[in-house]
Amino acid sequence: MIRHPYVTEKASIGMDAGNKLQFLVDVRATKDQIKREIEETYDVTVIDVKTMMTKKGKKAIVTLSPEDSAEEIATRLGIF
Repeated sequence: MIRHPYVTEKASIGMDAGNKLQFLVDVRATKDQIKREIEETYDVTVIDVKTMMTKKGKKAIVTLSPEDSAEEIATRLGIF
């Protein structure tokens, strides 16, 4: 379901300020499927998932719980 992280300047601001990560996902993916895959893959707790269609495909903005760090996940993914 998850294709790859979506890295932009706005995404990095959301990571710092709102503990959020952005991913490009399969267009058929539901919010529940995205939440489950993020939680299982990265061993984190997801509070909220918002999705939107962009020119590049379906984008998911995932808000992590305060106990989990979006910056730590980004480091593991090689974003920072």
